[in-house]
Amino acid sequence: MMTQAYYTGISGLKNSSYGIDIVSDNLSNVNTVGFRGDSYEFASLFEDALATTSNISSNTVGIGTRIQASPMTQTQGSLLASERSTDMAIVGEGWFGVQGEGDPIYTRNGAFSFDSERDLVTEDGHYVLGTMGKNINGETLTESLAEVPLSDVNTQEKLRFPKNLNYPPSPTTTTQFFGNLGTDPEVRTMSSEVIDANGVRNELNLEFTMLTPQTPPGTQWGVVATTRDRNDETIVYDRQEGIVNFDGTGALLSSTLTTIDNNGSPVSIDLGSDYSGLIAVSNSAISASSQSDGKIAGDLEGYAINRNGEVIATFTNGEQSSVGKIAVYHFQNDQGLDRVSGTYFQASSNSGQALFYQDKNGQNVIGTNLSNYTLESSNVDMTTSLTDLIILQRAYDANSKSITTADQMIQKALNMDG
Repeated sequence: MMTQAYYTGISGLKNSSYGIDIVSDNLSNVNTVGFRGDSYEFASLFEDALATTSNISSNTVGIGTRIQASPMTQTQGSLLASERSTDMAIVGEGWFGVQGEGDPIYTRNGAFSFDSERDLVTEDGHYVLGTMGKNINGETLTESLAEVPLSDVNTQEKLRFPKNLNYPPSPTTTTQFFGNLGTDPEVRTMSSEVIDANGVRNELNLEFTMLTPQTPPGTQWGVVATTRDRNDETIVYDRQEGIVNFDGTGALLSSTLTTIDNNGSPVSIDLGSDYSGLIAVSNSAISASSQSDGKIAGDLEGYAINRNGEVIATFTNGEQSSVGKIAVYHFQNDQGLDRVSGTYFQASSNSGQALFYQDKNGQNVIGTNLSNYTLESSNVDMTTSLTDLIILQRAYDANSKSITTADQMIQKALNMDG
């Protein structure tokens, strides 16, 4: 029994020391963004039943303990406000993927930023994984996207974007006009900005003159349309004439003005129908407005990330487009992930391979909530950890004293034998 006390005390020392190491590591990372702490579980070693006079006995004597597991703590860390749109927090379960030296590794630390090459990276330089939008050719945006769908889990790639990116111009194809010409024989003018194929802003002007004589009950107007250079009005690209007819209530009946050339780009002139565009009524204020499609060219202002994990490119012409999407990975058993270091984990046979959630249509989705301008703090509870540390230190002292006591007992036994 005296030698058993040695073994029991030694196992207690080893396991208390192991628990202290775990708690100490947790406390040292209490301010580490995205850190997930570990807990500890002990189990008894073999036990011997004690002989008693009772027919039923549950009295046993153990011979020590062993560390059974150090499971990861799964609680959500508190959310911290940030000033950067690239800082992301996962609200719920899931993991960001980053490219390590070999296979992808996974983290809850969403402190991302764009480096000097416009690559999305972690604080220590790992590339963030996701799906590229495939809408960039060299330094030109080929398509404006509201959202980039996640590709297959095994095809995620480094999110790398060009330092310079151009939003190509799109010429105006249709211009709509709205307003009230009234019924007085006065000249009315309207204008609109139109974009040519070179991405240059030009002007489309309409001048309305009431025809004489009039044919009641409606009104008839002649209209002259011109397109000209915005900065030099002496440069006229095209001139078209037409006639616009209104009925007695002021609703538009017809227009012979259809299209006009804008420095090589045809523009359809839409004056509406009935009351949806131009009207000619006497009891309403004279008004004029217009709306054109087409966009001028734009240069890249910068990249940002929205709360859906979309990487958004913003341009000087006011346009935006998604160019990539951050991937969020899931596992069948998060507890089975192996810690690589700090906040980084890797998949194992216990965790299973990384997977994506899918919606009812079979499309890959993030499957959790993301928050930008936010970081997830460590999920270590300092109060609980300090309490555990005190308990483990007391257990360590108690096991140390049990070894000292066993040693004293053996010394006395040896002295008695002598």
